[in-house]
Amino acid sequence: MTKDQTGRIIGASFGLVFIQASAGSLPTAVAVPLRVLALAAFLRVAVLGRRGRAAVAPAATAPASGTRFGRRYWYVVAAEVLGLVAGLLVIARVLHVPQAAVGWIALVVGVHFSGLAVAWRRPALHALGASIAACGAAGLVLAALGAPTVAIRVAAGILPGVLLLASVWRPGRTDPAAPAAEVRSGTPA
Repeated sequence: MTKDQTGRIIGASFGLVFIQASAGSLPTAVAVPLRVLALAAFLRVAVLGRRGRAAVAPAATAPASGTRFGRRYWYVVAAEVLGLVAGLLVIARVLHVPQAAVGWIALVVGVHFSGLAVAWRRPALHALGASIAACGAAGLVLAALGAPTVAIRVAAGILPGVLLLASVWRPGRTDPAAPAAEVRSGTPA
């Protein structure tokens, strides 16, 4: 499996987790089908990711500016983990607003994608990062305003999960910022 395929599966995994963790606040009649659809979407990405694309030559699946799990990737992940831990501690122990946690997580994950966009020279990831960060910010605002938990979880949990799953849905998608000869699959996490 290529690093890009691995990245797609990681992205789908986190999309699945966002939805599974947040769907519990929805009515059962909505939560169950949503969870099943999210699981089906994840399995589709995982199965297609493991099969790969036989029609694409190996050289085309690993462009020089493509996905790399090197030092810069791990710097972004380390910053993400530190941001998550610090923010969650403040939310839980200082602010005492546990319903804001999902908003913080989405905000940090969104910023993390912007870091990956720079580290991997993949400008298309900025759009995904900004979208997820906006969902997280909306969740934080909703929590600050005392909105119902279901509204917070839909804005900052379900929507980012859908965005992540949608971003890795189609294998072999071409990055609009890449030269026409470079084929890239989905969005890695």
